[in-house]
Amino acid sequence: MKKSTTIFDFFKRKASNSLEANTSDATLPTTNVEENTDAPIEENLDIPIEENPDEPVEENLDVPFEENSQTKFQKVDMSSLQLERDPGLRRQIYTYHVDQRDEIRRRYITLGPYQPRFKKFLKSKKGRSFQGSWYEDDRFKPWLEYSPKKDAAFCLLCFLFHKPTGHDGQNAFTVNGFKNWKKVRNGESCSFSLHMGKDLNSTHRFAHKACQDLMNQSQHIDRVVGNFTSEQIVNNRVRLKASIDVVRHLALQAIAFRGRDESSTSTNRGNFLTTLDLMVSYNNNVVEIMAKAPKNATYTSPQIQKEILHVISTRVKKAIREEIGDAKFCILVDEARDESMKEQMAVVLRFVDTTGFVRERFYGIVHVVDTAAVTLKKEIYYLLSNQCLDIQNIRGQGYDGASNMRDLETGKGLNQMVTLQRPGDTRWGSHYKSVSNLIKLFSPTCEVLLKIMDEGNSSQKVEAESAYEVLISFEFIFILHFVNETMGITDKLCQALQNQSQDILNAMHLVSSTKKLIQQFRDEKWDDLLATVISFCKKRGIDVPDMNARYVARFGRSRHQQEDFKNEHYYKVDIFNAGIDSQLQELNHRFSDHAMELLTLSSALDPREAYESFRVSDICSLVDKFYPIDFTDDEKNDLKKELDLYKYDVVQHSGFKNLKNISELCQWMVRTRKSEIYPLICRVVKLVLTLPVSTATTERAFSAMNVIKTDLRNKMEDEFLLDAMMLFIERDIAATISTDSIIDDFEDLKRRRVPFS
Repeated sequence: MKKSTTIFDFFKRKASNSLEANTSDATLPTTNVEENTDAPIEENLDIPIEENPDEPVEENLDVPFEENSQTKFQKVDMSSLQLERDPGLRRQIYTYHVDQRDEIRRRYITLGPYQPRFKKFLKSKKGRSFQGSWYEDDRFKPWLEYSPKKDAAFCLLCFLFHKPTGHDGQNAFTVNGFKNWKKVRNGESCSFSLHMGKDLNSTHRFAHKACQDLMNQSQHIDRVVGNFTSEQIVNNRVRLKASIDVVRHLALQAIAFRGRDESSTSTNRGNFLTTLDLMVSYNNNVVEIMAKAPKNATYTSPQIQKEILHVISTRVKKAIREEIGDAKFCILVDEARDESMKEQMAVVLRFVDTTGFVRERFYGIVHVVDTAAVTLKKEIYYLLSNQCLDIQNIRGQGYDGASNMRDLETGKGLNQMVTLQRPGDTRWGSHYKSVSNLIKLFSPTCEVLLKIMDEGNSSQKVEAESAYEVLISFEFIFILHFVNETMGITDKLCQALQNQSQDILNAMHLVSSTKKLIQQFRDEKWDDLLATVISFCKKRGIDVPDMNARYVARFGRSRHQQEDFKNEHYYKVDIFNAGIDSQLQELNHRFSDHAMELLTLSSALDPREAYESFRVSDICSLVDKFYPIDFTDDEKNDLKKELDLYKYDVVQHSGFKNLKNISELCQWMVRTRKSEIYPLICRVVKLVLTLPVSTATTERAFSAMNVIKTDLRNKMEDEFLLDAMMLFIERDIAATISTDSIIDDFEDLKRRRVPFS
């Protein structure tokens, strides 16, 4: 039998990128990719790379470097440059333009060595593998890197200053990678120690010294020549701080930055410059500082605005990553088009933070050339790997417009095949009021159309006459009332699933109730609907057809096709039944038996259910069926014991009686430290809370995109749009980021000729 494809097969591990910058000294930070330490990992779920024979890597032929040929390398846009993190995939430093190499080196130094932490690394045929403990060795920690792509070790320091010489031996830790694990041992013969060398003039130690000099700001020639005074540095910070405050204010309010004419003689120089002038006008000292600013240090240019916005956006993303920590999470993905008709994909992460609160954080908008599954998968993986988020920590998926991704699996649990979404791709809830209002305002609408037919121009008359003819037809009125009734039944469910605070128990009851009401409408409400439509038509003088007469289509149906219908009555019944069956089929597709079982078992954790009847067996079944990799066999046995004690200690607690849903339960357990006494139960609660019950945040993301990127601003650059949306949507984080930290990151973003510290 053909082996099933899981998300691990689909998401082949690739490089991760990042543009975080938050240091200005010579210390080399380390980048850790935490692995799921709670669950055992099977051999086929290790790092998805080719098997490593325990042999030296074949050396790539490195082209000798010629200084006089370096000008052939074109400059890259540093503001949008995404650095490759996997050392086996990244571009060599010497292939960048000579004027940009130091800045790129500083970015890599700031990010630190790439040190992914897996529970198990791939083993060779001889049973040897890279060891995560090597990262902790003080000798190797500042420079040792591991490439999941090549299953090889690299040296960050040597990579930064590597130049091709034609000698293959110098490429082991820079180009090809080192993977002869048996030679990594204690003592002087360790290959890592030999790579470092004893001689202070060794290639490795020379690279280490070069890194220290590069990151030592006082060694920069432009700083030494500038010789800025402390007063000038303070003034630089004041000017930059003013621009930061204005950028943040405009972004949080989704206000455009630029104006059509920003010259000094313009009466409307755009929101950024006019707001900046207004803000500084309240402090004469700041006005004087701004007036005396050097031309290269005003910090008001459009490029500076974008850089400031990007720095804040990066800080927000970093804060979200820290908020997630090593928690399990789910991804919510929606796809739509913006005002410029570009395909967009919004990605939202849902998780439980350390305080027990459920968070849904917007993580990015990606422009995609198409909505094929492969394209969407690549973009999702890039977003996750960019901040070292491992796909093995995904515990749920919710896809709406990006429906091609619906059948992906991320593990063995049945929860991985469940996507809890709103009932229809067409967003019926958003049209329900329009349909209802048309029924209420039917007569005034007809009067307006008649007036246009009498007083409008020729083209308006034609359009109004065509619309009026359709509007007063019995067929249109019948469909209008039918749609109004079905939307009325599903509207509560649609609204509930777009509520970010929605809980599982309510969702389960709403789905079940909606299905029953729709079935009841199909079985019992035909006569009532027909009577309502006929009454509506008679009150407005609209002809009602003879239900026993042969049905004749008004438009687009041949004589042969007309013979398929016996009479008007049967035709209307067919429309009625087909429409209801379509709704039931859609609901059953979106809320399958697996989904309903998951919701039912999860409801055993709900305080309202537990207080009446605490179902220990349902919680155990929930873990066995939907979260098998998150608990070992021993932990499953311990969970049963925890549940038995929990039944009397927690369920009977006076504070437990006041809890209204699972989310409040999680917060209460953390607050009362019950989570420390019942860690396994708390783990189950958090896993259940990651389920994508709501579609609120993805909808909010697209609403924000429509606010920010209107047809007047549909030429906004993708990165500028993403940065602006990040601040607008996650404003609670963006508003709390300190200005000093933004200034520090702005200074580190690229080499500045004017210092801030």
